[in-house]
Amino acid sequence: MHRIRVDRDSRATIVSAQGELDAYAAPDLIAAFDDTVSDRRLVADLAAVSFMDSTALGLVVRGVREHGERGGIARVVLPGGTARRIFEITTLDRVLPVSPSRAEALAELAREP
Repeated sequence: MHRIRVDRDSRATIVSAQGELDAYAAPDLIAAFDDTVSDRRLVADLAAVSFMDSTALGLVVRGVREHGERGGIARVVLPGGTARRIFEITTLDRVLPVSPSRAEALAELAREP
């Protein structure tokens, strides 16, 4: 089971996911990232993700990449755990802008012009 939310505040738009992210969750992930098209700052918070397959991983990567291509800035929240491990195995933690907590991600985005 999974849950994906999109929340906005003055600092950023936050796509937060929890539970198992797999092909079944794909439509919800796509919809969440599509909902951020007009937003400048994005946080993809994966702190509460217990499982992530390659489909979900690809969608997160695509969502963050496309956000940057539109001129936005993003951070992916990956504390220690399952989601972080898959990013480390694929070395995506070295390619994507990763933060260990939501608070740190928001602070990093606040320092961006």
